[in-house]
Parts: sequence; structure tokens; C-alpha cells
Amino acid sequence: MPQISFMGEDFDFSEPFKAEGVILNNSKALELDMTVTGKALVHCARCGKPLTTEISFPVRETLMREDEAAPEDDEIILYSGKEIELDDVILSNFLMSVPVKYLCKEDCKGLCSVCGADLNEGDCGCDKDVIDPRWEKLAEIMKNMTDTK
Repeated sequence: MPQISFMGEDFDFSEPFKAEGVILNNSKALELDMTVTGKALVHCARCGKPLTTEISFPVRETLMREDEAAPEDDEIILYSGKEIELDDVILSNFLMSVPVKYLCKEDCKGLCSVCGADLNEGDCGCDKDVIDPRWEKLAEIMKNMTDTK
């Protein structure tokens, strides 16, 4: 698979995917049912460190010859000849199974919002009470509401 950028993540595949399954001929169409596995180099959504993750997703598709009377259905993949190129089929199924984010570990602390230090390596000592200027007015309103009660 080529390197892919999708939903803010760059997927780098250092080795080929492995696809195992069956293709059943039901006389009108071919039914593809397989599982694809492999590894991808991604980045942690919190700290940005590179990590290798296991990829596994199912592929279930209906394939029909272009020259046959195929119904107008977006779910059917048309092919010609005696060979079927599965790269695009695998790629589209991969993109539909991509998690929203990857983490290097469940309790990743991420980066300091002030200095950018990796908080997994220890506290950076920055003052975390600094309020983003865009939220200052809201913080004042909230403070006034709690002071009057």
C-alpha cells in the first residue's frame, strides 16, 4: 500500500498487507469475503510519537463483470477480464475502518499546552493556570457567578 494521508493522519505501510478469504461465484456475481491484516506506522494523537499499530479489517464486496447487466447499485464493484485488481477495494475498506485516533498508550499525557514538553517524561513546571485570552471573558463571568453565590 502506498503512504496515505487521511483524517489528519499519515499512514506509512512498511510491509504489504496480507489478505485471506474466499470468492464465491453465485452465477450472477462474485461475493468477496476476506480479512486484511498488516502494520502501519502512525502517530500518537496526544504526544505525536510515532508508533506501529496492527491493522485488521474485513472486506465484503459484490463483484460483477462490466459486460453483464449489472443493476444500478453503488455497492457493486464492476470488473473486466479474468483478473480482479483488489488494491482499490482494500484501500476503500481500510479507509472506512480507520479509528479516529491512535494512542501510544491509554494513559498518554500528551504535550504541555504552554511549552510543548512531553508530559509522559515528567512535569515541565509550566503554570497551567494561564487562561487562553479567547476564554478570559467567559472565565470572568464564571468567577463572578460563583462569587455571588
